[in-house]
Amino acid sequence: MKNIKKVMIANRGEIALRIIRSCKELNITSVCIFSEVDIDGIWVKKADESYPIMGNPIEAYLDYERIVTLAKKSECDAIHPGYGFLSENADFARACQREGIIFIGPSAEHIALFGDKIASKNAMAEVGVPVLPGTDEPLSSSEEGEAFANEIGYPVIIKAAFGGGGRGMRIVHKAKEFKKLFEEAQTESIKYFARDEVFIERYLENPRHIEIQILADSYGNVVHLGDRDCSIQRRHQKVVEIAPAPNLKDETRRELYRIGTKAMFKLGYESAGTIEFLVDQDENFYFMEMNTRIQVEHPVTEIISGVDLIQRMIEIADGDKLKFLQEEIKFNGYAIEFRINAENAQKDFAPHPGTITEYMSPGGPGVRLDTIAYKGYTIPAFYDSMIGKLIVFAIDWEGAVKKAERALCEYVIEGIPTNLTLHRQIVKDIDFKNAAFNTGYLPEKLDSFDLVETDSRKSEDEKHQQLVALINSIKKNQVQVRQ
Repeated sequence: MKNIKKVMIANRGEIALRIIRSCKELNITSVCIFSEVDIDGIWVKKADESYPIMGNPIEAYLDYERIVTLAKKSECDAIHPGYGFLSENADFARACQREGIIFIGPSAEHIALFGDKIASKNAMAEVGVPVLPGTDEPLSSSEEGEAFANEIGYPVIIKAAFGGGGRGMRIVHKAKEFKKLFEEAQTESIKYFARDEVFIERYLENPRHIEIQILADSYGNVVHLGDRDCSIQRRHQKVVEIAPAPNLKDETRRELYRIGTKAMFKLGYESAGTIEFLVDQDENFYFMEMNTRIQVEHPVTEIISGVDLIQRMIEIADGDKLKFLQEEIKFNGYAIEFRINAENAQKDFAPHPGTITEYMSPGGPGVRLDTIAYKGYTIPAFYDSMIGKLIVFAIDWEGAVKKAERALCEYVIEGIPTNLTLHRQIVKDIDFKNAAFNTGYLPEKLDSFDLVETDSRKSEDEKHQQLVALINSIKKNQVQVRQ
């Protein structure tokens, strides 16, 4: 590395640990920040240096002025924002630049552009990317929005203009529902993004959610690292992610790659980024949004491509050229990621913090686990409910599904409810096995799944007791024979 010798990780949880691991392989000193409630986090212990940020547990990871100041004091050359929190905050990137700290990610200008959903949609349309019909400006009144919806026809989707992650979104099927749902979208947008502007697009019924992973350096080199299918969602939140997208036509895949890389080249994008598309039943595709950060689901891309995305982000930020050409990237097999959340399926998947009392991780060939969970760890109540990601790999789709079923059965987390029961139901479902799913898959299937939490250790304990009884019986018979 030329300039980056020490990196501050402005995040927490599994992504902080993931970045630490890449830093160690690059011989870069890793520095973590942590809130008071995160003192027992694995990433805090694994980092070369860790510093507390006292006060409100959530604001600890959002106060970029304090974070940048601490980075300066601890002599960090760069900051990696991870995902969530400040990862798509243009002001944070500018603050880093102002203080002479390298921001490991795209420019503040690109973060701001793609953070504005309408501006980004217009920009992508200008460089030849297909977009859905929708409003060109943010809307502030439901009357204005309803008039536009009546013009383009229902169903429509209302989206927060400055945000993502499925927040501030409402689907409207009938005109009489519009005002109520418009106001709900605005309220949620204010809650999560402190902005009330929303926009409207034509809504595609049950499309596939396909995304393209991009890497671009500062020398004009842009490559894709394949695609992912993120269609299995609940309330617009991703649950399972797959690379590559199964049952996608080769010509559609090639066109997505071509259009995605061409758009990023024309816009001068730099760093890792993900272009998300909606693909209809006829495999027409439309730009949805661009994420200017590392994605939660990046491991599935790493597995099929062999590329460490975090390391490449750091190298690009340090001014390096990409180490490979597009034709040198070889894709192999299928990878599936399952987001493991601390949530109660019996109570509408409500987040459920608490202490893990028993923990046993799955293993074996083709199994990767990115997690911060361990026996005795307490899941805090202040953050996202995701505690880890189980990723499996096999050379074909059928093998990946079988491996997922085996690994999910091995995984034991007790003391708190989790969504492991949901994932075990998904991998047994015939439509999942046939890769016949879209964004309507989980809403349609959920009521038919058995989500009752069972004691995963019960059968093991019973078997253990049977073996103890067998040993005692053998010992007793041996004594009788000797007598």
